[in-house]
Amino acid sequence: MTGEAVPDITGRAPAKPLVGITGRRGTGAIMGAPHGFQDAPLEMYLSEYATSVQLAGGLAVHLAIDADPAELVERLDGVVIAGGEDVDPRRYGEAPGPHTNRIDPLRDEFEIGLVLAAIDAGIPVLGVCRGNQVINVALGGSLVQHLEIGTGESHASYAYPRQHRAHVVDARPGTTVERLYGAQFPVNSFHHQAVRRLGDGLIAAGSARDGVIESIEHRDAPVLGVQWHPETFGGDPAFDWLVETAIAIRTTEKAAA
Repeated sequence: MTGEAVPDITGRAPAKPLVGITGRRGTGAIMGAPHGFQDAPLEMYLSEYATSVQLAGGLAVHLAIDADPAELVERLDGVVIAGGEDVDPRRYGEAPGPHTNRIDPLRDEFEIGLVLAAIDAGIPVLGVCRGNQVINVALGGSLVQHLEIGTGESHASYAYPRQHRAHVVDARPGTTVERLYGAQFPVNSFHHQAVRRLGDGLIAAGSARDGVIESIEHRDAPVLGVQWHPETFGGDPAFDWLVETAIAIRTTEKAAA
């Protein structure tokens, strides 16, 4: 079910909730820019996140990585922290290991600030893959630095198509994850890191059969993290939750004003 805008007393439908989506920064060389522009900064966004937000009834906007998180949150109704590279292990008190991929300190700083600002403002946050891990680190948790391919559920294998549901997740009873997906459900899997020590206020809402934490949520704030990639499925309940929660919060705030 998608979030539906309810007309106000004038008969006009209110504006769709504005949902900010993070991306990553590269250079013009990635897109074959001509000589002289190959080192130009480039903002990159995977379009399936925006498509999923809009299918759920939201209005998607891509967020510049060097914007101020607090100023953005003042204008937004919800936030998606997208997938991507490893979070810097120094953020949770460890040194980069032999399997650490590319680290982007600027992105870490921006997205951690965005999570904290969104929680402070009371707007919903959805973290996907890396975004799930960013939420945990932002709230003082740590990560498993590397999941070996061929062990457990082989989470880091890229052998399957993006939409292939490679393994089952068991939801914790009474969680948002259970309400959205049921007690057991299959997910796709493309991650070599995972949540280890939970951050403040977070619970493990879903786990793979090998014990890897696959989803987290906050006890008191509208924060949901998933280790799989729901944006690939073209209408996943996680995005419905994000938009519906944003609408509900905005409606409650207007009624209280």
